[in-house]
Amino acid sequence: MTVAKKTSGAKKKPNVTRALSESQKAAMTKGRLEARVVSRYLEAIAASKSKRGRQRTQDSIGALLVRIERELANAGALRRLELTQKKFDLLEERTQLRARADISNVEKEFVKIAHSYAERSGISYAAFRELGVTPAVLKRAGIKRTRRAS
Repeated sequence: MTVAKKTSGAKKKPNVTRALSESQKAAMTKGRLEARVVSRYLEAIAASKSKRGRQRTQDSIGALLVRIERELANAGALRRLELTQKKFDLLEERTQLRARADISNVEKEFVKIAHSYAERSGISYAAFRELGVTPAVLKRAGIKRTRRAS
């Protein structure tokens, strides 16, 4: 017994690739660039969110490192291990503290393109605020508060 194949009768259309115009290519390039700038800024402010409690400074971290070095000289094996880890943690914290100071350049780039990006992508003032962008930065970027329903 032979089973007949069912065919839909519709012919497959060949894959047709359309060429993009120069303006479309430029718009896509602009969109990718703006998305990278916004992403970089949002990541920078997320990384720089201050923690609760007293904040350390470059000087206070330096003083703690000096104290650890002094204590390492006379410490037992386990205490040296703990102090070495504290030293590594403080060195990492100092690196992150320096990185937070460099956010101003990323912020300037964000201010230049944020309005265009927000309009094209439908991003509201409230959405930026929810992710930690300050009202002052949004104002400089030209993003206004609206009562847009979300």
